[in-house]
Amino acid sequence: MPRQHLQLRPNERMAMAAEIGKSLRAPLPWLPSKYFYDDRGSVLFEEITHLPEYYQTRTEEALLELIAEPVLAAGRPSELVELGSGAGRKIRILMDGLQRMGRLESCVLLDINELFLSQSVRSLQAAYPDAEVHGIQADFIEDLDSLGRRLGPRGERLLLFFGGTVGNLHPRDVPDFFRRASRVLSAGDTFLVGVDLVKDRARLEAAYNDAAGITARFNLNILSVLNETLGADFDLSAFEHVAFYDEENAWIEMRLRARRPSRVRIPLAGLTLHLERGKEIRTELSCKYTRDSFAARLRATGLRLERWFTDPAELFALALLRRTEEGRWQ
Repeated sequence: MPRQHLQLRPNERMAMAAEIGKSLRAPLPWLPSKYFYDDRGSVLFEEITHLPEYYQTRTEEALLELIAEPVLAAGRPSELVELGSGAGRKIRILMDGLQRMGRLESCVLLDINELFLSQSVRSLQAAYPDAEVHGIQADFIEDLDSLGRRLGPRGERLLLFFGGTVGNLHPRDVPDFFRRASRVLSAGDTFLVGVDLVKDRARLEAAYNDAAGITARFNLNILSVLNETLGADFDLSAFEHVAFYDEENAWIEMRLRARRPSRVRIPLAGLTLHLERGKEIRTELSCKYTRDSFAARLRATGLRLERWFTDPAELFALALLRRTEEGRWQ
């Protein structure tokens, strides 16, 4: 497919430049992982989800097939809202269930990538013509408020956050994310969250170091995004993909390591990077949880853990949260 840049307005481009300038000046330079997802990055990520090493997607989809009925019965929603919807595959399982219940009224997809979002909206609207399908191009971290509060007599909202994407948030930022999520729900509404679980190092590291090298291409693509969007001059051949599991913090880190000394200019950020051979830029955290460590992040957020579903091998979990009555005051 032809390469498309991130679709940014001038003020958004300048905000990105400021954000990138700040993150790359940190003692350990880092890049916000949301910038992986231009059109090429989104396609690469879809390829990753089909890799044999990448257990997350197939495990979550199989689990979702098994638990869709009790999840829908728990909240009896009429509106589904998916954060970071991507290609919109998993939401169909729940839309089918709601359709059988006669309760499917609307579906909202929120994603940062305009192309994937518009394709998913068109595809779902064609498949479910009696439902209202809408797309919101936004960052699920910064722009949750764009969803608004679900009010009125038409029914409850079920918020969806699949793929273990909650793991891309630093653990210290997770409670604030859940507090903001609770504000777009009404008391009694539900929130289904995909959670990748702590497991052995070999399996985790294999999932981020696939034999086909797709994850490496995905990781390096973020430098192309900076080149095309901010006028940077990263030479992709000067960097290599690195991914490892940090057991103390229970997270995978993805980094880009300089193969040779490099000078990189990012004009819009007013920044020139001098990178020695071996210097690394962190591009992603992927935190792994246990039930207890995940539940600890829900304290004082207006959400409580109601059900915890896992596959037989306990590779992945789906956590069903409910907005509490007290959450309205937070």
